[in-house]
Amino acid sequence: MVEVIDRRVVQGLLSSQDAQLVDVSPLWRYEWAHLPQAAHLPLEELDGSAADRLNQSRPVIVYGHDWLCDRSARAARLLERRGFHDVFDYAAGRMDWLSADLPYVGTADLVSRIVRHDPVIASAGDAVSGVEPRVVADPAGVAVVVGERDVVLGLIGDQELKGASPDASAEEIMRSDIPTVRPSEEVAALRDRMDREALHEIVVTMPDGRLVGVVSAGAVSVLGHEGGEVRPG
Repeated sequence: MVEVIDRRVVQGLLSSQDAQLVDVSPLWRYEWAHLPQAAHLPLEELDGSAADRLNQSRPVIVYGHDWLCDRSARAARLLERRGFHDVFDYAAGRMDWLSADLPYVGTADLVSRIVRHDPVIASAGDAVSGVEPRVVADPAGVAVVVGERDVVLGLIGDQELKGASPDASAEEIMRSDIPTVRPSEEVAALRDRMDREALHEIVVTMPDGRLVGVVSAGAVSVLGHEGGEVRPG
């Protein structure tokens, strides 16, 4: 039976069971961004000799673009019919991996390339008296307020600090309705958005709201366009 797995299981299989990782997307998607170690065997070739490049004695993980793409599900069943017994479908695929700020290989210029992972962080109950000096000393001039499991609650900047009582908590003065972006967003699209909305910085989060870091308008404007393997940070 084919088993649908998440990214944590993918990482475990790759590190502990010598699994084979296969991207079944079209070539242009593979070249744009793919997981490190992934071989490219497009779906349309798996019913032919391409599957012979895989070792039936080792687990095989197949993935496509995202949850809405059915290529990995179809590829997993094709491999199963060809005699592969340990077949795993990473159904969430490439975009799930990229949105988690994990390494990738390819030509894509993504937010994960430029995110700053060490912004000023405050807990909801921290006093303004302790947060303000760190905000003033930081180049970004903001503090990200986080709750349990580092889920982002809001942002504190000059505007929030102005006139705030030193005894007030971070949660009491923070802005909660703040724009965020995923690490998987293309930088060109983010640049347009930040220009359009006049944003000086934007908080980067995972889909579950956990903090990744902060991107400044300056970082967006100076990104180069070199390809190769990209490791966030």
